[in-house]
Amino acid sequence: MNMQVAKNTVVTLDYSVTDPDGELVDAGQEPLVYLHGGYDDIFPMIEEAVQGKKIGESVVVKMQPDDAFGEYDAELVQMEPRSAFPKELQVDMQFEGVPDGADDDDILIYRVTEIADDKVMLDGNHPLAGMALVFTCTVTAVRPASAEEIEHGHFHDGDCDHDD
Repeated sequence: MNMQVAKNTVVTLDYSVTDPDGELVDAGQEPLVYLHGGYDDIFPMIEEAVQGKKIGESVVVKMQPDDAFGEYDAELVQMEPRSAFPKELQVDMQFEGVPDGADDDDILIYRVTEIADDKVMLDGNHPLAGMALVFTCTVTAVRPASAEEIEHGHFHDGDCDHDD
């Protein structure tokens, strides 16, 4: 039986992401699995593109930064004292942090972009912020979502015991 992607199906996509020049940005090592139907489990533009597709069908979605990871926000770059970090520190290490003046719920992942003698530069932007991206997706599986998945608004894998 060949199901179509529709609301309340769990969809598996093989995907890759390039920039507009065709440079690979994300090779999509792991397939993307999400609950389809406006649950914000995946970018809306991708969801719209795969709506109604069957297994084996592919779509190419060209996204502007606003559709993807947002515009680059220079205010999310912060300098912190070197002493605030573990001794073993490398560029590209990631730390969770809350932007100045934000609620504690607004946790961002900050990436270390530069290490000086007594200062560390952190960037809270997503590495792909400010980039236009081209997503190429192939539907590899579609199944009906369970009542529990629909209630929780995201798919569950076999060993899932989140209580959010």
